[in-house]
Amino acid sequence: MRCYDCLQEARSDTAGIGVCSRCGLATCENHARVRQVHVTRQIGMGSSHGRVPARRVVCHTCDVAETAQ
Repeated sequence: MRCYDCLQEARSDTAGIGVCSRCGLATCENHARVRQVHVTRQIGMGSSHGRVPARRVVCHTCDVAETAQ
């Protein structure tokens, strides 16, 4: 699997290390962003957050889109 962003930059030799959880494209270690998310569980009529945050991988483009204000 090759990193999509590197292919767009005409660098076709970069291997992908993960898949963006938003858009599904392969991403390399330079373009990947690992973010922490809180896991929410339904408990009866309410919800509860886990004590340990989970992680998810997003590509640079999706990260910019999510954090832009």
